[in-house]
Amino acid sequence: MELILLFFIFTLAGFLGFELIAKVPSQLHTPLMSGANAISGITIVGALIAAGVNDRSWITTVLGTAAVTLAMINVIGGYFVTDRMLAMFRKKGPPPATKEGPPS
Repeated sequence: MELILLFFIFTLAGFLGFELIAKVPSQLHTPLMSGANAISGITIVGALIAAGVNDRSWITTVLGTAAVTLAMINVIGGYFVTDRMLAMFRKKGPPPATKEGPPS
């Protein structure tokens, strides 16, 4: 494809993504973030493939290893952020009391 067409598609996707995210209610951001984190695990597969290419070049190995590391940081960080967001919706207070009978 020509470069101008690729740039047009990239720009259109950016505007479309911004408009879609701006219209999502705040209650749905947490489930959407969790789903996005699961999908971004696919980047790890691509990074592993890039790291495993054997073309006898050290730069490919270095860039592939960096890609795996950064993809793992992205996925793990996303799950931590999702966990913190879900913690905001948990009820706070004393744990429910257990009923214990008289000592026998």
